[in-house]
Amino acid sequence: MNQTAQNGQTLPVQPSPAIAEWFPVLIGLIALYVPTWIDLSRTIWATEAQAHGPIILSVALWFFWKQRLVIHEMAVAPSKAGWPLFILGLLLYAIGRSQDILFVEVGSQIIVIASLLLIVRGWAALGTAWFPLFFLLFMIPLPGAFVDALTMPMKMAVSYVSENVLYWVGYPISRSGVILQIGQYKLLVADACAGLQTLFTLEALGLLYLNIVRHDSFFRNVALAILIIPISFTANVIRVMVLTLITYHLGDEAGQGFLHGFAGMVLFISALLLIMGVDSLLQFIDKRWCSRSLGSATGGSQA
Repeated sequence: MNQTAQNGQTLPVQPSPAIAEWFPVLIGLIALYVPTWIDLSRTIWATEAQAHGPIILSVALWFFWKQRLVIHEMAVAPSKAGWPLFILGLLLYAIGRSQDILFVEVGSQIIVIASLLLIVRGWAALGTAWFPLFFLLFMIPLPGAFVDALTMPMKMAVSYVSENVLYWVGYPISRSGVILQIGQYKLLVADACAGLQTLFTLEALGLLYLNIVRHDSFFRNVALAILIIPISFTANVIRVMVLTLITYHLGDEAGQGFLHGFAGMVLFISALLLIMGVDSLLQFIDKRWCSRSLGSATGGSQA
């Protein structure tokens, strides 16, 4: 493209400073991690347990895009810690990629992006981008041994609560380990229904909610962040009970077919509704506590 000068001559348009500065960074990140994302989409992202991976990545990229101008307009104050961190990230990427260790390969992207922010802008940029970097943690595939060690106790707990709730409301249900029998049907509580990865997905949903609403109250933020764990557990229980009731009333084919996928939507919808409900309750408690504190302070001053 050309532009016309005052004397009538045409001059080449200069590239945007933002493009000139960040283009090599973007090209490097694309060259490194787009092949990784493609491999993930063909493997574990195609499974039910890791189906949240593309969503986590999309949300993180959206937050980076939203903060791009703020980061670009920051004063240039490169940190010396950036280069060693960058070398470490590349080393981890090379090891993970060559040895097919997804935990290391995918996790390296957080270190690489953080180091580039330190190199190009400094600690202020890293502080601004802390949430999308932290959010990327939830797309890292955890080692199988670690997942298996924690998943079984979680499945046992979800199965136990589901059995007792349905029995309490009058359904003919019994349990053997993680196998629920309701009427003539037996259901195995699978990893995808009550596993660690599902808990991580719901944790990510709760943290995203916290970041979007951005409460001013420290009490609400901390309390909701802590309560996300029992909320996630409750959402898992609701999903298992929904699948159990679908199987009992509509048959095994309905439970294993289309409605099984719908139960996944029930999981996230129920989790979101529970988060919003608990948040409203915390808002009510916070307002009552503040009004009582204000009333006590006013009464003390009048005395």
